[in-house]
Amino acid sequence: MKIFVTGGTGYIGSHTCIELLASGHEVVIADNLVNSKKEVLGHIETISGKTVPFYPVDVTKEEDTRAIFEAHDFDGVIHFAGLKAVGESVAMPLAYYYNNLVSTMVLSKLCLAYHVPRLVFSSSATVYGDQPSPLREDLPLMRTTNPYGETKAMSERILMDTVAAHEKFGVTLLRYFNPVGAHESGLIGEDPNGIPNNLMPFVTRVAKGKLDKLSIFGSDYDTVDGTGVRDYIHVVDLAKGHVKAIEALSSGVHVYNLGTGKGTSVLELVHAFMKVNQVQVPYEIVGRRPGDIATCYADATKAYEELQWKTELTMEDMVRGAWHFEHHAP
Repeated sequence: MKIFVTGGTGYIGSHTCIELLASGHEVVIADNLVNSKKEVLGHIETISGKTVPFYPVDVTKEEDTRAIFEAHDFDGVIHFAGLKAVGESVAMPLAYYYNNLVSTMVLSKLCLAYHVPRLVFSSSATVYGDQPSPLREDLPLMRTTNPYGETKAMSERILMDTVAAHEKFGVTLLRYFNPVGAHESGLIGEDPNGIPNNLMPFVTRVAKGKLDKLSIFGSDYDTVDGTGVRDYIHVVDLAKGHVKAIEALSSGVHVYNLGTGKGTSVLELVHAFMKVNQVQVPYEIVGRRPGDIATCYADATKAYEELQWKTELTMEDMVRGAWHFEHHAP
């Protein structure tokens, strides 16, 4: 298949492009590079040994995106392009609503116009709101705790309504948890522009001395050690889930959690990073961050049963890969 990957030079998008190419698919990437770097394209091509068409396009711009659909005969779209930081979304809600919702509407419209039959959407466990874990796909979606999560829930509703009106269209909503780690080559990993919003790149930059210390938000949650508990999944496992999803996608709406099914606290992850990599990460406990919840981890049974997908890489693989990528970065 020829797959259009939006946000394809980003963290999850780039790893998914590699797995798509390794599975024999063609890939075309669009990315406005707001939170990624152009050189990632070269790394994708180096790892895969294949040339990948790239468009420096913001997919909220309908005419620019339409030109890509005109130039290629796509079999499917995987939509990663979007702003993705919980804390930033609380401070910048309008930017999040505009970017994340308009991009979803533009891509849905163009898929229908150009008879592209399948779209895989990068959703999030945040759509469940604050409900007891493990989280299952059949749970009612509650109001989310931050604007980022709301944009994912709204995008899901947009896509569901689109499928309801166009019965031949197929959409898979992948609700995933907390991706960490990096490709074994060390060439690509989580490398956000500016100060990281996610935990692992902050940890690696502190370990390398680029940042002074890690701030851990909250120590009074009802968890094993008072810090937030999340389902950390290796980004390569996550990428393989996207390949499984687009290959299996038929008409209608399909929803899957992609996670390990195991919760790990922030402190447990930090200590695992220090132990495996034999490096220190100075940290301090600070107040809770707006929009965060105590515990969030998946029930990923459905993805295993219907997609034959499950995670294979461990926490040790995650922290070792993240440090390998950061340690060898400029």
